[in-house]
Amino acid sequence: METSTSSISASSYASFGHRLLAYIIDGFVTGILYGAVLTPILTVIGLRIASESQVMSTMTEEEATGAIVGMVGTIVGMVLTIVVAVYAIQILYFSVMESSKYQATLGKMPMGIKVVDLDGNRITFGAALLRSVGKIISQSIMWIGFIMAAFTERKQGLHDMIA
Repeated sequence: METSTSSISASSYASFGHRLLAYIIDGFVTGILYGAVLTPILTVIGLRIASESQVMSTMTEEEATGAIVGMVGTIVGMVLTIVVAVYAIQILYFSVMESSKYQATLGKMPMGIKVVDLDGNRITFGAALLRSVGKIISQSIMWIGFIMAAFTERKQGLHDMIA
């Protein structure tokens, strides 16, 4: 649950607009983290594919076919690596920040939003982790899990309800 103050009343829940702006800011932050982590990985994979392509020019047709299959495997591995890295970064960023002493991500801090439990206390890392995984589910269903926060009494998204 996200509130604007430490006491929990109907007026203290963060608005949908504030949450959206905080999430946009967090999108920029996680984008920077994605770039920092994925750039070296993609560089290594790209160099490997480039060297394989160069070697393929000297191969027979049968050898080249085998090399292409290997290259496809490399590309599939690259895509899976990207997906796992993106989700890991997202889950860790939100879990660590929301369970920290700040109780907020870098996007929530300027909005004055804190993540609290139903009693207004800081959430544990485990609850923050569950909440972060819930955000992936909320995203997966056409963002409906986030949109729910605009219509629920406590301004809770699906990920809040899961945690």
